[in-house]
Amino acid sequence: QLQLVQSGGGLVQPGGSLRLSCAASGETAFILRDNAIGWFRQAPGKGREGVSCIDSSATSTNYRDSVKGRFTISRDNARNTVYLQMNSLKPEDTAVYYCNTFPTYRSWGQGTQVTVSS
Repeated sequence: QLQLVQSGGGLVQPGGSLRLSCAASGETAFILRDNAIGWFRQAPGKGREGVSCIDSSATSTNYRDSVKGRFTISRDNARNTVYLQMNSLKPEDTAVYYCNTFPTYRSWGQGTQVTVSS
């Protein structure tokens, strides 16, 4: 089965930046390369919401309105990795972030905490 490992979260001040990664390894890494990937987040007491997604060839991306102009999704299929560059972070971005194939969910990453606070 596809296994996704996330990294790059942490604590950052408002206006700061973080880059999240979502990487696949092993014999099933090709599944990441062959699928669109989505980033999702869940804040305390809130439901999970979609943040951004990118198609398999990186020719198409989309973002929820609240992160447009601040977040950039990208991928490096040679490294079996998808990234989410987050700039101009706001406290409202605080959440646990997850990655998965999209729109068909095959395997959730373990989640990584992003905390935006002064």
